Amino acid sequence: MEKLEIGKKYQIHGYKHDGKIHRAWDEAVLLEIHDDYLIFGNEKTKVTESDGRTWRTKEPAVLYFYYKDWYNIIGQFKKTGIYYYCNIASPFLIEEDTIKYIDYDLDLRVFPDGSFKVLDRGEYKYHKKLMNYPDSIDKILKSELSKLIDLARNKDGAFQYGEVERYCKLYEEIKNRK
Repeated sequence: MEKLEIGKKYQIHGYKHDGKIHRAWDEAVLLEIHDDYLIFGNEKTKVTESDGRTWRTKEPAVLYFYYKDWYNIIGQFKKTGIYYYCNIASPFLIEEDTIKYIDYDLDLRVFPDGSFKVLDRGEYKYHKKLMNYPDSIDKILKSELSKLIDLARNKDGAFQYGEVERYCKLYEEIKNRK
């Protein structure tokens, strides 16, 4: 296991089930270490798509990566409120200062008013067939999506009131110290 350091910058690599890189983020600063998950922050980070296109994130974001849960959560601090983008994905690992996980297409978008929408069901069905996701993975992913929806509905975990704002402040403090 790699030694983790608060304030250290890591890269993020999201892969697909076939092992090909899907998307990469240039940096995420480690904010907090928990037994079950890690919390990172970033802002205006360069993102590279699998086809080589690049773009930058617009607002401060707090990223939750879980050791055992099959999702990760990004809380986006926008002028109109906190939005969450949740990826149904494998538990992460860190190698060579890079957070790595497999993205399984399904996403959950949670809006500031608590409403939500499941995204990319068609992409999931297409990739499930194309890459032969095993039935065991399919069951896990559907169960984890339900668990994530329950967390959002109950405003638990990353969805707790004030959570993203608190970590955005911590991110700014760490950034300003450097």
